[in-house]
Amino acid sequence: MPTVAVDKEDLYEALGRTYTTEEFDELCFEFGIELDEDTSQSELPVVNGVQERPQLKIEIPANRYDMLCFEGISRALNIFLGRTSLPNYRITKPEKLQQLIVKPETTQIRQYISGAILRGIKFTPRRYESFIGLQDKLHNNLCRNRTLVSMGTHDIDTIEGPFSYEALPPEEIRFTPLNQTKEMNGKELMEYYDSDKHLGRFLHIIRDSPVYPVVLDAKRRVCSLPPIINSERSKITLDTKNILIEVTAIDKTKVEIVVNQLVAMFSEYCSDPFTIEPIEIMSPHNGESRIAPDISPRSTTAEVSYINGCCGFKQTPEELTKLLSKMSLTATVSPQNSDILDVLVPCTRPDILHQCDIMEDAGIAYGFNNLDRTFPGESGTIGDPFSLNKVSDIVRREVAMAGWVEVLPLILCSHDENYKFLRRVDDNQTAVKLANPKTLEYQVVRTSLLPGILKTVRENRKHSLPIKVFEVSDVAFKNEKLERKSYNERHWAGVYAGKTSGFEIVHGLLDRIMQMLRVQWIKESDVGVPGYFIKQQDDDTFFPGRAAAVYYRTKHDPSTTVKIGSFGILHPEVLEHFELPSVVASALEINVEYFV
Repeated sequence: MPTVAVDKEDLYEALGRTYTTEEFDELCFEFGIELDEDTSQSELPVVNGVQERPQLKIEIPANRYDMLCFEGISRALNIFLGRTSLPNYRITKPEKLQQLIVKPETTQIRQYISGAILRGIKFTPRRYESFIGLQDKLHNNLCRNRTLVSMGTHDIDTIEGPFSYEALPPEEIRFTPLNQTKEMNGKELMEYYDSDKHLGRFLHIIRDSPVYPVVLDAKRRVCSLPPIINSERSKITLDTKNILIEVTAIDKTKVEIVVNQLVAMFSEYCSDPFTIEPIEIMSPHNGESRIAPDISPRSTTAEVSYINGCCGFKQTPEELTKLLSKMSLTATVSPQNSDILDVLVPCTRPDILHQCDIMEDAGIAYGFNNLDRTFPGESGTIGDPFSLNKVSDIVRREVAMAGWVEVLPLILCSHDENYKFLRRVDDNQTAVKLANPKTLEYQVVRTSLLPGILKTVRENRKHSLPIKVFEVSDVAFKNEKLERKSYNERHWAGVYAGKTSGFEIVHGLLDRIMQMLRVQWIKESDVGVPGYFIKQQDDDTFFPGRAAAVYYRTKHDPSTTVKIGSFGILHPEVLEHFELPSVVASALEINVEYFV
């Protein structure tokens, strides 16, 4: 969870009283956040000759983007304590809207943009620090280090509208970056910041693109180069009064969330508090035009019986509306059904997705420590194990009782280990491959359990022989027809390594496990009879003439025969690839999902 440091004196002043560390810790617990540290209890550092003010470091839930700054924390706690109500965020109606024109080329790089204007804002050093800090927290959290969303803030009095959002070749983009004196083009900027510890880690987002996104003003002066850096020209300072916020993204939902959080938190400091000036975003290439930001509350519903049933209390609908108001939610009883609450979710609460989120807020407002201590009674349930996991546990237990040791290798392996080392050929249609592997050891998601088991044997080859190890776990395969483009498959695999091949031992283990799974041995000619049989096969992983495929006919459809795995004596080249030239080994691998 993100940790937010806030000024202790300022927060207590905003909350209207001074708390002891224990009292504030209890308040945080009641609200569902956690006090991580009170720096006043330790020696405060001295920065530039001035002792740092005491801070409270508070852990915030990862989805509470509205509490990533001092303003959000103080506002939420004040509403929870009943000291204030939810602010009335309002959109102003200027005589002329500032326009932001989106060019079609931006679809090649960062296709979404939104924005807003804050007028008459009054910064102090700590307010300014909080404003910058919220942007950093959002960049690191919701924006996924600027890959999904990035934001820029500008002193609108130093630039002129209408503005345009374009995608240009890097050589055509020239401006002086923030806190610099030298003008650079896009290529030069990439080279300049390549070794920068802060900005260097964001360059890869656009570096290899033929065009870079850029925001320009009416005079074609660069305002920002998203998601890297703003222009020195439009730099905001403590004296800035009017701020243009522009947010670019590749995610349509997150771009609006980020804009709403910024304007909701800092419109408090506008000359007319909680007012936001909108901008008109125009896309002439497709005829679209919209007004941003949209700060109107979302409408949803929640069942009174559901909230009471989950939380274990018996609150009336009216009482629940009062509880939800402590959590910044506006609720009313539905005129059509007294068991339904009509809830308005403010723009600051994108974490409210389902009625379970509303139920959780009602429980927090009521106080979990205030709930009656009772036995579950009629609501008590006994869960059933997931069928696949139940079968997997049966296999694990029986193989272990047969004297084999379970191992748990990593699910990632190198490309060679998954293919070349097993004498298999990559068809580029089977394995899920990492787009940017950090090391050669982790390039693909394994399609077989054998590489991990053989590496385990390799690392333990000094132990006395034989070594009998197994694993029951998932492998993954590509499937372009599925929404997620891949799927998992539960396999059981084992390796016997010793002075002799142990083929009969592996075969016997297979028969034992099939017996425990109540799968009978049949002949291939027993058409329509459920069970399993083996048949000699040629498999490059195994020694020629010493390998067999395992076939299965299910009880549900005994007319259909499916291959569920194979076993045999491992080829000497496979053992040599895994640095096991001095042993002989047999292996088996079975798909256990057919036994569910």
